[in-house]
Amino acid sequence: MSKIAEAVELMKESKYEEAANLFNEYIEENPNDPVGFINFGNLLLHIGEHESAINFFQKALSLDDTTATAYYGIGNAYFEMEDFPKAQQNFLEAIKLGLEEADVYFMLGMSHQNQQQFKLALPYLLRAKEITPQDEEVVFQYGLALAQSELLSDAKKVFETVLELNESHSDALYNLGVISLFEEDVTSAVAYFDEALKYNPNHVLAANGKRVAEEAIN
Repeated sequence: MSKIAEAVELMKESKYEEAANLFNEYIEENPNDPVGFINFGNLLLHIGEHESAINFFQKALSLDDTTATAYYGIGNAYFEMEDFPKAQQNFLEAIKLGLEEADVYFMLGMSHQNQQQFKLALPYLLRAKEITPQDEEVVFQYGLALAQSELLSDAKKVFETVLELNESHSDALYNLGVISLFEEDVTSAVAYFDEALKYNPNHVLAANGKRVAEEAIN
């Protein structure tokens, strides 16, 4: 097993110091290989050292400015720091350089979501959903972006898909309840809110939605 692979395994076991030592050895032995710097950057990102992680990713780019995963790493660091415009810029760069993975499209979509740019988020979340159609979080966030873009009939279908993946997804049930209210189908709304509360009794929004729906019936 290579030092990089061994260090990655150590990271999975939360042995961060041992992993850091191996990454460091690899960098000393291969100072012109961006892979060592990217992996060390990922480790720093994992333990919340965002600024230091960015420095390592930038070092990787100074060795090879076409390293898509370095831009992805920088994007993740800025996302964690809630600097969504910079995150967005780096995720886009990673995609331009050929990184064709669900995660980068998802994170780019979420960067737009966090800036209330719901319609701009849609194509990226859709692409993430196309790549990983079984990932309930990706599918749910796409549905949410549709709902926030007021595309309610499309959102409804997507939330129903989420329930096919996970029938106990209380947030999908809640959102279907809200859409039912918009459709003036109060009975269905109450049923969805009840179902959401069955799976998550502490779902405050579902409890409020149920109260509003029941008041509408009475």
